[in-house]
Order: sequence, then structure tokens, then C-alpha cells
Amino acid sequence: METLRIITEEHRSFWRIAIALEQVADELEAGSPVDPAFFQAVFEYIEKFADHAHHRKEDDCLFPLMRLRSAEAGPLVDALQEDHRQAILHLAAMRQAFAQATAGQQAALVQSLRDYCRKLKSHIHTEESKALPMARKTLLAEDWREIDARFQENNDPLFGKEAQAEFQELYHRVVSLAPESVGLGAHSGGVLQTPMPASGGDVLLKVTGLESSYGRIKALKGLNLEIRRGETVALVGANGAGKTTFLRTLSGVQPMGAGHIWFDGEDISRVRADQRMCRGICQSPEGRQVFGPLTIEDNLRLGAYTQPKQQVPEDLEKVYAMFPILKEKRKLPAGTLSGGQQQMLAIGRALMGRPKLLLLDEPSMGLAPLLVQEVFNVVKALKAQGMTIILAEQNAFAALALADRGYVLETGEITLTGSGQDLIHNEQVRAAYLGM
Repeated sequence: METLRIITEEHRSFWRIAIALEQVADELEAGSPVDPAFFQAVFEYIEKFADHAHHRKEDDCLFPLMRLRSAEAGPLVDALQEDHRQAILHLAAMRQAFAQATAGQQAALVQSLRDYCRKLKSHIHTEESKALPMARKTLLAEDWREIDARFQENNDPLFGKEAQAEFQELYHRVVSLAPESVGLGAHSGGVLQTPMPASGGDVLLKVTGLESSYGRIKALKGLNLEIRRGETVALVGANGAGKTTFLRTLSGVQPMGAGHIWFDGEDISRVRADQRMCRGICQSPEGRQVFGPLTIEDNLRLGAYTQPKQQVPEDLEKVYAMFPILKEKRKLPAGTLSGGQQQMLAIGRALMGRPKLLLLDEPSMGLAPLLVQEVFNVVKALKAQGMTIILAEQNAFAALALADRGYVLETGEITLTGSGQDLIHNEQVRAAYLGM
């Protein structure tokens, strides 16, 4: 039933888009100007992702088998497919209202946005509360094998990796151009870097018996784990479980009391924090921790402090290409940025160190819904480039969904480990961390 996870993940993306559009409608009603670039990006995302791909995947693969297996499915599927047909008309209506708004008549666009979001949310609610549970109940194992095979087909123009990469780019453009209240507020869309083949597969990081304490309180209690080159590994657990302490201990800013850390074939247990960064361990810390009085560009340059000076301009341009808002505001103090912009700066600063191992500590914390999805979008893009990533996140579902493997931490100890999908389907994890 991997298909249901994919559909639900796409629903979350649509829901976040809807929340953002509702807020934009409120701002337009309050007198904010219409941003043509943002709306064109939204319309393209809806047309290519929702209307062309998502709806067709359900109409062609899922709904016919539901009709076949259950007489009760007919009316429900009919209504959902009619929603799909009407969605194209709703998009056309929004485009027409947008054209009127650019001529100074914004009221029609405000109403059209609200109507679209209301209908979209209603459709998603119906699918999640009625259609998907019915599919779980009525479809046979052979049906799921057929459906999952289609939904995970790499070369299919609707299902494959190229299509997924295109949708990530479209979403990245929407978030980049979205107003600062819900997105990044840039004037250009930016691009995610072209994927490169993953390298290696050998063990990059090995931790044995790792302990660390705050005074008499032992925060890490003999952790053992391995991470292979090119892997994305999720650390999930409640507040106080030890996720941040573990990352700080890896990067050398938190003292370790016992154990060993092997990185790229070398025991770095007693190596200073700055020397660990020189070796390629770079961290985007919890709470962003940008240097507020310094300019955005100076923050990025500090991330490259240990790197040869001649490569810094090229690396700056790569970060600016990914997050154009940082280039637009590069001469401003970092403290003037919004929370979402600061998070992208913190990630960009870590990338300036050309990491062999990227540590991301709670990167989605405190962000608007549109930006939460964008953080994981960026992580997916970095993963596709073959970067090795440790992602510590309270948003356990999203972290495990994109991770190759995961570790569950409880009071400083690893209690579960497995592939990301195995942990998502683990009843203990679902009850404790996924709210299921």
C-alpha cells in the first residue's frame, strides 16, 4: 500500500498550498498588491501536478480497481472524478480572475482563491476519510501490487523520477516567490541543483558506546550506529530524547564522556570542533543561530571559513541559485530575515563548508506550512546529489518518509532502528510519534 502513502504525502502538499493561498487572499483583501510571478508559479504547479499528474494517477490506477471490487465505491468514485474534471474549470476561473486583478479588480481573485481552496480541502477530506479507507478495506493484495508498481515506476512520465524532480522544482519556485508572510518572498524562483549519482556506499560514520552528560545528567547512554556514504538517516524522538545532544557531540561542540566516533576511516573522538568541520562535518543547528548583526553574505562566508578562498565565490553562487532571496538581501543584517529565510541561510551556511556529512537539527521547527514542506523538498534535492545527511526532526512522518534509514531515540538510548518505511509502519512508532 505504498501508493496510499504517496497520495497522502501529495495531499499534504496541496493542503499547504491551500493554506498559503487563503492567507494571500486575506492580504489581497487588505490591499496588498498582486504578484504576477507568484500566481503564475502557483497556476503552473496546480496544472502540472494536481490536474495533470495526481488526478490522472488516481483515475487511471486506483479508482477503476475500487469500482471492480466494491459496488459501494461507484457513487464515491463518481463524485471524486467529477471533482477532478471540475478542477480544470476552477483553475481556468482563477486565471481569469487573476487577469482582472492585474487590471485593478482584485475582489474576484480573492473570491476565486477562497472558492478553490474550499473545494480542494473538501476533496482531500473526502479522499482521506472515505476513499482511502475504502481502498484499504476492499482492494486485494494483487491489486496493490499492480497499483504500487505503477506509482513507483521510475520511467513513467507521471510516476518516474524525472516527474518527481519537476514537481520539486515547481514547488520550490512557488515557495521562493510566495509572499514573505507564507514563503520566502523572493523576486525570482531559484533552482534546485541538478541531481548527481550517489557515491560510495561504504561506512562514512561509525559511533560506538557514545556517552555525553550535562553535569550529573547523562544525556546519551552508549549509542551505537553506522551511516553509509550517500545515506539520509532520520533521528526521531520526543523533546529531551537526545537528538540535539547527539548532533552537537558529533560536531564537537558538546563534550563526549565515553565511546568513539569514526569518520571517513579516522577516529575523531578527540579532534576539535573546527578540525571536524575541516574534515567535512557541517551542521545547521537547531534554532538557526545565524549571526544577526552580520550581513547574510558574511554569514555564508563564515560557513566557508575552513575552505580554500578561491572556491568561495562559486559556492556562494550555488547557494544563491537555490535560495535567491539570500542574494537579493545579501547586504542586509541576517537578523532582519524572517524565520523561513533564516532557516535557508542556516542550511546555506552549512553547505558552504562542502560537507561530507550534513547535520540538520530540527530544520522545520516553527516554520509556516508552505516552508515546512520546502525544507524537506531541499533535503530531497541534496539527497539526490548523493550527500550524506543526518536529519533530526520532531516531524517524524516527513523525516522517515524521505530517509533511507531511521533511529528512534528515547532518553538518550536508541530503542528502534530500521528503514524509513519500516519505522513508519511500526505500530510502536506510529502510536508514539506519528499520531496514528
